Amino acid sequence: DSMVSDLGLTGAAFVNVVNGCATGGAALAVAHAMIGSGAHDLGLVVGFDKHPRGSFTIDTESLGLGSWYGESGLALTTQFFALKAQRYLHDHGVSTAALSAVAAKAFRNGALNPNAWRRTELTEQQVAESPMLSHPLTQYMFCSPGEGGVALVVCRADRAHEFTKTPVYLSSVALRSRLFGSFEVLAPWIAVDRADSPTVQAAQAAFELAGVAPEDVDVAQVQDTESSAEIIHMAETGLCKHGEQEALIAAGATGIGGSLPVNTDGGCLANGEPIGASGLRQVYESVLQLRGDAGPRQVPDDPKVAFTHVYGAPGVSACAVLTR
Repeated sequence: DSMVSDLGLTGAAFVNVVNGCATGGAALAVAHAMIGSGAHDLGLVVGFDKHPRGSFTIDTESLGLGSWYGESGLALTTQFFALKAQRYLHDHGVSTAALSAVAAKAFRNGALNPNAWRRTELTEQQVAESPMLSHPLTQYMFCSPGEGGVALVVCRADRAHEFTKTPVYLSSVALRSRLFGSFEVLAPWIAVDRADSPTVQAAQAAFELAGVAPEDVDVAQVQDTESSAEIIHMAETGLCKHGEQEALIAAGATGIGGSLPVNTDGGCLANGEPIGASGLRQVYESVLQLRGDAGPRQVPDDPKVAFTHVYGAPGVSACAVLTR
């Protein structure tokens, strides 16, 4: 709503989207659906945030969880995701060394990105030896809330050449929320019978709608608010199998020159997380990569398929497939 006065009183359709860390992806899904339906030809998707210093603050009572949830520490996202990381690493045989490797890769990529917030490389040892915040995650395994903005112009595919000589096509966007039995942030209990996360559901839908498979992806951007999130989401999106991530990371497969480049702009770890903008930042990076305009962080071999993924409270995920 804060944008209306700047954009002008034009009478154009306006939708305000607030969906936690999945806001950018959800806003893109709205634009994709409205243009795809034929209701509109051209849209502007804008995401932004200006966050105060410190961690996210949540009023658990207003969410129906009661004060006990906050008092338990689970409302502090660093603690919730650390618990999730502990369980995942244990269940799938992934070591804490992989957490450091993910963060070090993010900072290497961020050093090549003039828009990144953190542009100083850190070694795996420096990441591992930074202050422990919530075991097993150290300071530099977490991103930081931040400020920033992204705007994307989207239009009907048959009009794309009116606006650019190098169009990139939004082949699909899928948005899903948590199922009964899926334990997500702000979930106050765990069901006996477990269900897939919304990330699994959204990724499967996005690939099916686009008519491509995870193995067709040339470059991917996945939610990495902490380094364990990148590891978990690589498997939940279908880009690899559970437990394979550490070997892929160690072999350099997820680096810019690897077989599965992930978070080529440094992700949330290097860029911070202005929650309204981060999902759209992923799309912007994907467009640069598919156009061959990513400069020193350009992935090789003429990429043709890109994938983006965001995840937000209280268990919402949006995934998109972009093609040339």
